[in-house]
Amino acid sequence: MSEIKDSNSLALKDYGINELLSKDSMYISWLEVEKAIAHAQGELGIIPQEFANTIEQRAQYKNINLEKVNALYLQQGHSFYPFVEVFSDECGEAGKYVHYGVTTQNVQQTGELLVAKEINSRFLIIISDILENLANLAEKYSESIMPGRTHGRHAVPITFGFKVATWISDILGATQQVKNFHSSGFTSMCGGAVGAYNSLGELGPELNSRVGDILGLTPMDVPARNIHSNILEYINELAMLVNPLNRIAEEVFSTSIEEFGELSEHYVSGQVGSSTMPQKINPKLSKGIIANSEKLYSIVGSLYYASARPFEADSSTNMLLDDQLHEALGLVKEILTRAEELTGTLQVHTSKMEANLKITDGLDNTENLMMHLAKIIGKTKAHEVLYNISINAEETGVSFREQVLVNKKLDQYFSKKELTSMMDPRNYTGLSTEISLSQAKKAKEQSFILRRLYSN
Repeated sequence: MSEIKDSNSLALKDYGINELLSKDSMYISWLEVEKAIAHAQGELGIIPQEFANTIEQRAQYKNINLEKVNALYLQQGHSFYPFVEVFSDECGEAGKYVHYGVTTQNVQQTGELLVAKEINSRFLIIISDILENLANLAEKYSESIMPGRTHGRHAVPITFGFKVATWISDILGATQQVKNFHSSGFTSMCGGAVGAYNSLGELGPELNSRVGDILGLTPMDVPARNIHSNILEYINELAMLVNPLNRIAEEVFSTSIEEFGELSEHYVSGQVGSSTMPQKINPKLSKGIIANSEKLYSIVGSLYYASARPFEADSSTNMLLDDQLHEALGLVKEILTRAEELTGTLQVHTSKMEANLKITDGLDNTENLMMHLAKIIGKTKAHEVLYNISINAEETGVSFREQVLVNKKLDQYFSKKELTSMMDPRNYTGLSTEISLSQAKKAKEQSFILRRLYSN
């Protein structure tokens, strides 16, 4: 497994995903596919029913002599055929119908996507927990004021609940795409050497369809080995899914810096941040999310080149696609489990958020003053008045608040009490609170649906 872990990595629940990514799981998936093929071929009369029954009965992991498989691999140099040979021997006379009329990629890719679909259902369960965590944060901090920031600088006031609401909305959109893919994007392939049913004939399409039905996968319309769009789409969807989590991690990483002090990761007793600086408490969860997300993004581009290889099949393409899908699943597991822990234990420092908001002494509410003034003298002129005050505050060092309260152009329209109220950030957070609560509700609803649909 090549996901990036911290040298002092935290123990996180993996939802059994590591086991599904193991070599044992790979063999089990191949057996499930061979079993489904035999079952369908027996039904359709492609092979004798009694032999189909035997193949199904013997298709158990405990019946595979892995030592013999490995020995044959060293002799033959083929990644799959040793498995077929050992399994065929295990089936006795019925063995002559094992892997009948199909080819290596039919079984390997179908098995791989069978496993990926199971892993994906577990991803969606983890997302349900993340959404629940974020919903709780959005509700709890729906009125907690903080600076809104654009281009790395203060913009207008928001609440922390609103910031969380943007995270939720982003995740909900990406989750819907992954859900859509889950229902029909994981495909089965059973078309023989090139996908034209050369050895299966007229019963080929029916066999292809039946194998998909048995496995709970969508049969490829044309089971050609050089069609990889579904795998590309899935890895793209995974990248889109983790991107909002990457953004959360980036914000936690940045605002946990001492100069911000607004968020921090939960401290685990005994956790060491540095071998030489005893005081260091580093954002381990965030670092892992950021690093693994960036690695996942790097996978996507290479797959486009690989999938465009010419002709009806090319093992260089399959080797890369298989490896990169496997790696992507491992990376996403690491990102999601870290994000679940991060969102469930995030430390929010509201007093520091409010203190940071007040650093500019009312400057964050310039738009509020301008909009009130615009009703009287027009937007363009109001913008000019507030622009000049803002620039003067920057150049002279006299605070924005002081200059507003003595400005003659403002004084003729507003009392000092009104101007003070306009500069109070609590009075200019827009619909931050309402949006926080609305998105929290949506997150909880979607969390419930995900658990209902994908929990075993």
